[in-house]
Amino acid sequence: SRQPSGPSFTKLLNEAVQQVNDVEKGSQGELQKFLSNESDLHSVMIALEKADLSFQVMMQVRNKIVQAYQELMKSQV
Repeated sequence: SRQPSGPSFTKLLNEAVQQVNDVEKGSQGELQKFLSNESDLHSVMIALEKADLSFQVMMQVRNKIVQAYQELMKSQV
């Protein structure tokens, strides 16, 4: 039997979630900078929108994975 090459699906998924988390942390850091007058509102809004978009994409991927799993379970019955 042949071993799959490359990273596992679980590892890829964990890395993607970590990236979304990093973007969220970055947006929170940018907000803190703004509150201490070290950043401008424009930068904060961009960081927050990036975090929101990253989260939305992650949720869509999750929804597709759940949908695929449900389809697989239906086909096995």
